Amino acid sequence: MESPPWSYEGMAREFMSSSNAALDLGTGGGEILLSMKDVFPQLVVATEEYAPNVKLAHERLAPFGIEVVKTDDSDLEQKLPFADEKFDLVIDRHTCFNALEVARVLKPDGAFLTEQVDGRDCFDLCQAFGRMPQWMFFTLDYVLDRIESSGLAVEFAKEWEGRMVFKDVGALVYYLKAVPWIVPGFKVETHLECLLKLQDRIDDEGELSFSRRLFILKAGKGLRFFGPTF
Repeated sequence: MESPPWSYEGMAREFMSSSNAALDLGTGGGEILLSMKDVFPQLVVATEEYAPNVKLAHERLAPFGIEVVKTDDSDLEQKLPFADEKFDLVIDRHTCFNALEVARVLKPDGAFLTEQVDGRDCFDLCQAFGRMPQWMFFTLDYVLDRIESSGLAVEFAKEWEGRMVFKDVGALVYYLKAVPWIVPGFKVETHLECLLKLQDRIDDEGELSFSRRLFILKAGKGLRFFGPTF
């Protein structure tokens, strides 16, 4: 699978090392946040929606004094349960966010870094199963409009298009079960005809190739943090 020309983890780590209070939106199991433990500022807080991940993240991050707050991370209008101007850094990898709320909780010199999956991601994979992506509206332009309307200034923004390749249908089945929102309700039994057609493609072409789309941006209320390194 191809990768974008930037490192979200590298940028987040760089900004984290210069912060005093950081918020990680949608921390998952806390894996990426934990990789920055040697540069944690005095205050770090994380949010997460999925209950099993909330428990896992708490177990991993509590020893470092990090509170994990359960929130509705799938809601673009969610309210964050934090005071105004509490953080000088908010990071977010692949989690919905309310730009107005991000702006509210950021300090005057604060920064917001997010990497997002474009809503048109895997468009051709969805089509192979007679589907359309669920969030076609969610593009960089859409996010830029929401961020600029919140009063934050965008310092940099970059889109990326790449490919992911499968050499056999079994690997594709594993992927679709691991990422269930691409083809909601996917089951081998109910989607067997589509899978057989994809197997024919492998027989003819030797592999299956599908599109990927990501974007990354940094915005904020000041210029204390350095720009991108890609």
